[in-house]
Amino acid sequence: MITQFQRGCAAVALIAAAVLSISPARAQQKSEISLSRQPGIFYMPSHIMEKQKLIEKHAASLGVPNVTTKWVTFSGGGAQTDALLAGGVDILNTGTGNLLLLWDRTRGGVKGIVATSAQPMTLISRDANIKSIKDFGPSDKIAVPTVKVSTQAIVLQIAAAETFGADQWSKLDANTVQLGHPDAYAALANPKHEVHNHFSIPPFSFLELKNVPGAHVVLNSPDVMGGPLSQAQFFTTTKFADANPKIIQAVRDATKEAQDLIRSDTKQAVEIYKEITGDKTSVEELLDLLKQPGMMEWNLEPQGTMKFAAHLYKTGTLKTQPKAWTDYYLPVAHDLKGN
Repeated sequence: MITQFQRGCAAVALIAAAVLSISPARAQQKSEISLSRQPGIFYMPSHIMEKQKLIEKHAASLGVPNVTTKWVTFSGGGAQTDALLAGGVDILNTGTGNLLLLWDRTRGGVKGIVATSAQPMTLISRDANIKSIKDFGPSDKIAVPTVKVSTQAIVLQIAAAETFGADQWSKLDANTVQLGHPDAYAALANPKHEVHNHFSIPPFSFLELKNVPGAHVVLNSPDVMGGPLSQAQFFTTTKFADANPKIIQAVRDATKEAQDLIRSDTKQAVEIYKEITGDKTSVEELLDLLKQPGMMEWNLEPQGTMKFAAHLYKTGTLKTQPKAWTDYYLPVAHDLKGN
C-alpha cells in the first residue's frame, strides 16, 4: 500500500525533476512576474507589496522598467509547489519546510530570497480532553495546511520527538489532515465536524480562541523551537534568479519597505491587508492582535530555520545537511544575520 508519506515524497520528487529540467527559454529575463502566497496575516508584507506596487517601483529604480506582477493565493504550500511544477508561478511565498525540501531535492536548484514573517503558530483544540500532545488519540485529527511538509506538520514532528523520544518524531503524522487555514477554522467552529484540532496561524488562531467554544492552546511554535521561526519567505529557482537578478533585488527591497510600513504605520498596513484579502475582522481587532507577543516579527533574515533543517536531516527527509542557512538562500540575503 502506498502511504501518505510516499505520495508526498513522490510529489516533491516530481517537482524537483521539473525544476531541474527547466529549459533555457524558461530562464530568460522576465517583465511579467507571478508570485504566490497563502491566506493569513503572515503574508501581510505581500499584500502591501501588491497594493503599493513595490516590486514594480524597486525594479524600475534598478533599471528594469515596466515590470508587472500577478499575485495568486493558494490554500497551502503544497499547492504552491504544484504551481511551480506547472510553470504557473515564478516566486513562492510560503513556509520553511517547502523551501528546504525543494532546495534538497533540486540539489540547490531552489533557494530563498528573504524571509517575510516569523509570527507564532498555535496548536488549538476544542476538545476539553486534549491539554497537551500526549493526549492525542489515534482518531484525533489535526488540521495542517499540507501533511508531512508544511511548517506546522514539521514543528509537530519536532514537538513529538521532544515529548515522546527522538525515534517517535512521526508519532502524530497519522493524525494530520490537510486543510487550508480558513477551512480549518470553519471545521473548528462546527461542533459536528470531525476535526477538533488545528495547527493555526494568525488571525485564525486568535479568531478560534475568541469564537470557538472550548478552544484552547495546546502548544505554541516558539516553545517548540526555542524562539521565532520564519513562517513565510520568498523563494524561487536559481535559474530564475540568475536570469533576473534585479527582480530578486527588487523583491528584497520591496519586502523591507513593506515590513518597515507595518512597523511605522501599523493601521495603514492593516487596512491594506483587509482591502486585498477581504478579511472581515475589524481594524481594531487586527491592531489588538498585532500587539500580542511575537506578532511584530517582520524580518528579512530567516529565523530558526537551521533547527528545522537539522530535524529534517535526522529523520531522513533531507538527504543533504546544510552547513549554514546561506546554503539554501541566495546571495542577495547573505549579509543578513540569519539562523
